[in-house]
Amino acid sequence: MRSLILILTLLTGTLPALAHAADNYFQAQVAEPYLELHTGAGRGYPVFHVVDRGETIEVIMRRTDWFLVRTQKGTEGWARRDAMARTLTLAGLPTLFAEPDIGDFSRRRWEAGLIGGRFSGEDTATAYGAYAFTPHLFGEISVSQIFGDFSDSYMGLISLVAQPFPKWRLSPYFVVGTGLIYTDPKSTLVDENDDDRTDQVGSAGAGVRLYLTRRFILRAEYRRNTIFQDKDDNQELNAWQAGIGFFF
Repeated sequence: MRSLILILTLLTGTLPALAHAADNYFQAQVAEPYLELHTGAGRGYPVFHVVDRGETIEVIMRRTDWFLVRTQKGTEGWARRDAMARTLTLAGLPTLFAEPDIGDFSRRRWEAGLIGGRFSGEDTATAYGAYAFTPHLFGEISVSQIFGDFSDSYMGLISLVAQPFPKWRLSPYFVVGTGLIYTDPKSTLVDENDDDRTDQVGSAGAGVRLYLTRRFILRAEYRRNTIFQDKDDNQELNAWQAGIGFFF
């Protein structure tokens, strides 16, 4: 029984040390008067802890321009890249961090951009923002303006985007969405008496994202849009668009 207690005592004393040694995280030293730690990887998250000059921190992981670090007392928080760039290595040299690359692209959380093209033969411009629930599934909100000869239209969509191969530089995706489209006739050409100008729209399509460099991507897509009108003559309209996006 005493032998078993002795073995357990030795194991409980050595296992934590072995686990800590196996981590082998990169270490840096705070060179500025302080280093701010946020509760999450983004400027919207509050600062909850400050690391003083001279203290050593461990870099656990990176998410684009944010680093999850751990202090000597075990406090973990997120530090900005520009703040981390002013730290020093344990040898006293400036700390160097690589620019965002394709690995950050596959792990991105937020994406936004501007794309343009043709919507049923008319010029269109779209601004969008997307959030990654997982590397394979995004939620997206987009707002478009369609410039017609007889009327301008404004369309807002909420979509789900499935990306089956998030680690590929040229990554295909599939999208389905729904929203509203509002048509604003040009008064000199179209009768203004018709007040029924807002219709529901459904959208489905496919596209590709091409990782370019740093935070920038090229995006191109095709969508088939169905406008559900009060009359029994729903419209099926094609849209082709391409443009530049960035992730963070």
